[in-house]
Amino acid sequence: MLTTLKNAFKIKELRGKIFFTFVMLVVIRIGSQLPVPGVNGEFFRSWFEGQANGAFNFFDAITGGSFINMSILALNINPYITSSIIMQLLTIAIPKLEEMQRDGEDGRKKITAITRYVTIVLALIQSTAMAVAFGRQGYLLEYNALSVISAVATLTAGSAFLMWVGERITEKGIGNGISIVLVINIISRLPEDLKNLFEQFVFGKAPATAVLAAAVIIAIIVGMVVLVIILNDGVRRIPVQYANKVQGRKMVGGQTSNIPLKVNTAGVIPVIFAQSLMQMPIMISSFAGYNGTGAWSEILKYLNSATWCNPSDLKYTVGLLVYVVLIILFAYFYTSITFNPLMIADNMKKQGGFIPGIRPGKPTSDYLNGVLNYIVFIGAAGLTVVAVLPYVFNGIFKASVSFGGTSLIIIVSVVLETMKQMESQMLVRNYKGFLEK
Repeated sequence: MLTTLKNAFKIKELRGKIFFTFVMLVVIRIGSQLPVPGVNGEFFRSWFEGQANGAFNFFDAITGGSFINMSILALNINPYITSSIIMQLLTIAIPKLEEMQRDGEDGRKKITAITRYVTIVLALIQSTAMAVAFGRQGYLLEYNALSVISAVATLTAGSAFLMWVGERITEKGIGNGISIVLVINIISRLPEDLKNLFEQFVFGKAPATAVLAAAVIIAIIVGMVVLVIILNDGVRRIPVQYANKVQGRKMVGGQTSNIPLKVNTAGVIPVIFAQSLMQMPIMISSFAGYNGTGAWSEILKYLNSATWCNPSDLKYTVGLLVYVVLIILFAYFYTSITFNPLMIADNMKKQGGFIPGIRPGKPTSDYLNGVLNYIVFIGAAGLTVVAVLPYVFNGIFKASVSFGGTSLIIIVSVVLETMKQMESQMLVRNYKGFLEK
């Protein structure tokens, strides 16, 4: 990784792209501190600190603190991420969108344009819900139609601006723009979280206890990063042999290739889906100002990650078990809609390809399905370990931080992907240089 960065700075074109990306990230961090006009920042901060359910902790982490500051970028790129996931699911369900995706560059441009429009609609819905729900509780200095419209327009514009910045980083920067925006938000919260951890477990303790606690914290973080790297790079390669055939007077074919099946095919999506589903009732109740008691309040405690793994009240840990089951189910669901073994088997058959020892057609599809089900379970199990471990430590040791397994998965995955993109850009440049010579 360091070698890649060092080599990238030696190339003028890549230096310019890195500098452009850095400037855009600085702009984002400045925007994260600018408050929405007419908003009572002190009220919102005290309201956020009074939320014992922790439902908004991850949301604040991926917005880089702009949510708790209620800045103009409070919604951040969450509407864009949601719209991208929705479009990906609709592409499988709607034949017209699936046809667009297969139309090459023109089709992808149309899908991107639709994604932008969906992003604006989602941003409008979310900002309106926030302005109306929080406005009644004192979120706005003056709760009237003008202040609500002003807050909605500002938050929607901030989300649209971040979407534009992400696309510019992809086009003129080092690439992977939206993901880089998300990662810089998460990273911006890490120093404060690490400081809180060390103040809680290291500072002020006996030397031996402090050293042991620091070693355990570092070992856990490094271990989780290594596990995420293994999950991200883990691939099962299925060998494919292509039969010889005669074209004119030449014999062509006979090549050997492979089908790479990633262990973590779905990436971080299953964790995000499961987390969103568990937290949605809590967030809706918070928006509605519900603080009552009764059966609904008890259900919310089971869904609340802050109550999981608490030794004094283990019954609420049932919610964690539900969370684990959801991660595994969503891993299988998302993989099933993004990877089609039957289509791959048909394409292989048309091109004269086959898996050694497996007949073409349906037997090949069944074989790929069996292998995929096996490796998806391994990937889902690894994701579960990374996602659940922070909740276990939070419940037992009260080590509450805004980042968790989901944040680490996102950071590591995006960093590795960005490094690969930079390496490919350097490789393309070297080929160009060779051809020019």
